Amino acid sequence: MDARLIDKSKLPSRHVTVGPARAPHRSYLYAMGLTREQIAQPLVGVATCWNEAAPCNISLMRQAQAVKKGVAAASGTPREFCTITVTDGIAMGHQGMKASLPSREVIADSVELTIRGHSYDALVGMAGCDKSLPGMMMAMVRLNVPSIFIYGGSILPGSFRGRQVTVQDLFEAVGKHSVGEMSDEDLTELEQVACPSAGACGAQFTANTMATVSEAIGLALPYSAGAPAPYEIRDRFCAAAGEQIMDLIAKNIRPRDIVTRKSLENAATVVAASGGSTNAALHLPAIAHEAGIKFDLFDVAEIFKRTPYIADLKPGGRYVAKDLFEVGGIPLLMKTLLDHGFMHGDCMTVTGRTMAENLASVKWNDEQDVVYPANTPITPTGGVVGLKGNLAPEGAIVKVAGMAAGSQVFRGPARCFDGEEACFEAVSKRQYEEGEVLVIRYEGPRGGPGMREMLSTTAALYGQGMGDKVALITDGRFSGATRGFCIGHVGPEAAVGGPIGLIKDGDIIAIDAINGTIDVELSDEELTRRRAQWKPRETSATSGYLWKYAQTVGPARDGAVTHPGGAAEKEAYADV
Repeated sequence: MDARLIDKSKLPSRHVTVGPARAPHRSYLYAMGLTREQIAQPLVGVATCWNEAAPCNISLMRQAQAVKKGVAAASGTPREFCTITVTDGIAMGHQGMKASLPSREVIADSVELTIRGHSYDALVGMAGCDKSLPGMMMAMVRLNVPSIFIYGGSILPGSFRGRQVTVQDLFEAVGKHSVGEMSDEDLTELEQVACPSAGACGAQFTANTMATVSEAIGLALPYSAGAPAPYEIRDRFCAAAGEQIMDLIAKNIRPRDIVTRKSLENAATVVAASGGSTNAALHLPAIAHEAGIKFDLFDVAEIFKRTPYIADLKPGGRYVAKDLFEVGGIPLLMKTLLDHGFMHGDCMTVTGRTMAENLASVKWNDEQDVVYPANTPITPTGGVVGLKGNLAPEGAIVKVAGMAAGSQVFRGPARCFDGEEACFEAVSKRQYEEGEVLVIRYEGPRGGPGMREMLSTTAALYGQGMGDKVALITDGRFSGATRGFCIGHVGPEAAVGGPIGLIKDGDIIAIDAINGTIDVELSDEELTRRRAQWKPRETSATSGYLWKYAQTVGPARDGAVTHPGGAAEKEAYADV
């Protein structure tokens, strides 16, 4: 796309590059080596979540250079910048996990501020680890400048004595080690081979779930979200995105033209069909919120309820993201869903074409068993299920992919823990009984604060062979790597007086993921009596960002968002 054909008088960068009054501003651009021609072109922000915290993000800076070449080749001027990432694999199992979900808001806010402050005309956003993907997409929808999302790619699977492994195997190995079923030497060997390359966790955990969402919602180029980080084809996708962003500027195709109620339903459909992370039930409402669209946990759950589970991906299945990419990628998954009436084909995408047009030439691959046809699924309903009842009036979520129907119903006495550490200690010491419902509370968005994931605890249970012998519920979250009967996002959370904060050891809890219910067997009168006696707890976050987050964060049902969203705004940045 020739930038000379783009009318810059309507672009945000006119505020810093056009007219005599902007001579001081242009002098800064000249100081960085830009030419007069480059200053006159559209300015494209190239945002990455690069850091040296974990392999998820380590390749993003390299890939950003390919994006910049694509932008320049199409007569645009790329301006690279970085934002933060908190990597869940490092933050997991300790107080650092409280920084994970809040980092989503910091990413969105910091990208917004950078684009606003420098008057960039478009955004190519690149992310690797869990919360950075929705954070970047939230910024795109909030700003509403032409935008393309790029996933940094998944990690390659490790190999442990001839068996394919992921980091999930390591978390579960901790549980095996705690009961003497794995030696120190074996654990050391496994930790050295489980993560052999750059890239985000390889199975259908949160990063790959939200990468799948990026294509299904229309913000990413077809096939781009599936290629593993080490594959050279990633640079071609990045260069193509750099060129395509200029076309979107010329055609004025913006994120809110793409992110609609229908495209959000498409996104929820691929989550359920792929057995994706329960965290999508937080992130999709948050992305919708930026566009002023009401799309909460119950809306997501309705899609899950009618969607077949068709992708045999870990943690519930056999394969990882690399395998899906090599048999046809996310378009193969979406094509069979579209053909059988589970997706909307008329949604606009960043290609400038509709979803149906993008998928028109995709052919079914009979030589693979990673993705099943949508009319002959693994199971007839989705891999993720919404729950509701007197224990969770605002809803809860559970991942049932890979679970037999008989194990999706559970009834047992509660064993309550105020915080993850107390539960993890009890699990490590086997201080619980088969048939119990372990309750971890005061870990919600406000009560944590930060809504931690409980992978260390759930993986330890699974490693002890107890994954299907106990249930676990929390007002916090679970990792996409979690398996077993684990219910998260229970709302209202304990910190605001929700029922999960009122139950006591021994209360009988009944969970039915087939019918979508979660109840404590107490009368309304008893719950009311206990609520009258309940007193709020003070958290340790009395200053700093976590304090600030706790003051503004809303319930998990609505995505745990921290501002009024698109419905309240007077004018989007792109129109200023």
